[in-house]
Amino acid sequence: MRTFHLEIVTPDGLSYDGEAQSLLVHTTDGDVEILRGHTDLIAPVAIGRARILDAEGKARLASCAGGFLSVSGGEVRLVAVTFEFAEDIDVNRAKAAKERAELALSSAKDRKATQIAEAKLARALNRIHISEFK
Repeated sequence: MRTFHLEIVTPDGLSYDGEAQSLLVHTTDGDVEILRGHTDLIAPVAIGRARILDAEGKARLASCAGGFLSVSGGEVRLVAVTFEFAEDIDVNRAKAAKERAELALSSAKDRKATQIAEAKLARALNRIHISEFK
């Protein structure tokens, strides 16, 4: 299968820089799969899974949250707030984050606090779910 150059960056640095056969990522409008030759695109990224099919055909799953996906002139870049490959997820840390988010949600006093707790809970649950695919 034909490949394209994929770069994934987060505030912590470069998470992936190489050739890929496909990238599946969850955007705010649903899942989008990028293949070589995809039309130019920019899309906001939601909390969800990402899957890279690398140049050798090996699939790698990741937990991804926030940011944007850009396809321009055949170059594909995912700029994510958080991006963790399944094998790198610390499940105990994710479970602790889930418990903290549930506690914050149960004691939220206003809409803003509720929204923040809901987002933290969604990220933690996504990380836990993706970690099951190690």
